Amino acid sequence: MRVRTPVDFGLMIRQARRSRGMTQQQLARAAAVGRQWIVEIEAGKPRAELGRVLQTLAALDLSLTMHGEGIPELRKSGNPLDAVDLQDVLDVHRRTPS
Repeated sequence: MRVRTPVDFGLMIRQARRSRGMTQQQLARAAAVGRQWIVEIEAGKPRAELGRVLQTLAALDLSLTMHGEGIPELRKSGNPLDAVDLQDVLDVHRRTPS
């Protein structure tokens, strides 16, 4: 699923949770977050702590992969990266005029 907005991300989390037969409470326990946080993220909460996002993805046996022209290493190789230096990504976007 392509995720471009917080609402897209929330829908992806909800679909993954439901496909595994999990309740919001079960996912919250597995991810070590509060149930209310799961409710908010599934509703498209625009701001979320990255650590909690990654914990939630791990609890659903999902991972985060970045693709795109904005990552210099991807332009060279055309392959997804195992690790991305987020500071490099941020620097590229800060230099790009909006």
